[in-house]
Amino acid sequence: MNPGMAAWLIGHMTVRDPVKWQEYLGQVGATVADAGGEVVFRGHLWDQVCGEAPGQLVVAIRFADPASLRKWHESPAYQRLIPIRQAAAEVVLSAYED
Repeated sequence: MNPGMAAWLIGHMTVRDPVKWQEYLGQVGATVADAGGEVVFRGHLWDQVCGEAPGQLVVAIRFADPASLRKWHESPAYQRLIPIRQAAAEVVLSAYED
């Protein structure tokens, strides 16, 4: 991927239903890979340095460009997972360009 054109999806999550969350995680990776995305970072909040974090978990996913990110999010495969995600966690997804 060309780092100058990359698009980033940053997700902040607070899990409400761990079983449903595992169901979602077990399927979402394939949809990201199919769109050419790469999970670069996953982490758990361990400290509040300044302000209030919007969730206990975070993920950073890199896509080749904004069109690829949008194509992933709008894909039928990912759209089918949204109800599981919504039942499992409070999620905020934001898209960034670098």
